[in-house]
Amino acid sequence: MSKRRNVAHTGHGWFVTFADLMGLLVSFFVMLVAFSTQDQAKLQVVAGSMRDAFGVQNNIRYSGIIEVDGLPTRPKLKNAARINPEDASATPSPDDHDRNRAYGAKFQDDRSFALASASLRQALQEMPELTEVSKHIMVEETKQGLNIEIVDQNGRSMFPDGGKEPYERTRQIVEKLASRFKAMPYRMSIVGHTAATKTAPAKGYGPWDLSADRANAIRQILEAEGVPGSHIFMIAGKADTDPLFPDDPYIAANRRVTITLMREAPPIPVDFKP
Repeated sequence: MSKRRNVAHTGHGWFVTFADLMGLLVSFFVMLVAFSTQDQAKLQVVAGSMRDAFGVQNNIRYSGIIEVDGLPTRPKLKNAARINPEDASATPSPDDHDRNRAYGAKFQDDRSFALASASLRQALQEMPELTEVSKHIMVEETKQGLNIEIVDQNGRSMFPDGGKEPYERTRQIVEKLASRFKAMPYRMSIVGHTAATKTAPAKGYGPWDLSADRANAIRQILEAEGVPGSHIFMIAGKADTDPLFPDDPYIAANRRVTITLMREAPPIPVDFKP
């Protein structure tokens, strides 16, 4: 009769799995350390290699926008161009066209607008009593700068019908935004818009007057809250010539006031000599 052998179990099978996990964690942290310092020239070489391998979109590049609940979507503006096609190079390298572009300045500009947008959204979140009204605010980055749109919605207007003075809830939102605007270095333009209408305008006071007066009313609130007058670049009214939704110029959302934090080149020093 054969004898059974007793097999001893060491009980240390878990150690192999644990060692693999520790190895992966060490590799992960080594990668983090390696990526913490970047060489701009090497990054451009890598970018050139990737573009050579996969190609580049030469026609246009897109930058998304933020849509607000309750407003119609804008398919034509979903992809708003921000980088010109001629600025894209199919074969970038440290010695090529990209060297002449101000990478650092553009990156700093984009980061500043991102911080400004986050600051404005935080200001709105600090007003729980006006949560519904804050949905009238739409933030969008464009070629001109950072747009803050104060938009009407169906059944919820920010201004009385035909009136140039905003409702109290609108005033409170603008005052809250002003607390952040006055801490920012940007100049701003304020432009009023109206929706298209099938009724004849009042004699002597039409959409052009109304849109300009509403923009000026917003300016007055901002300055009353401490925004320096020197930060106001332009006040304008465009009536219904620049609808937010061109496919339907009659909808309420085309009635709005746009505050733009302007994207401007830095001033040239007085003693600068080219």
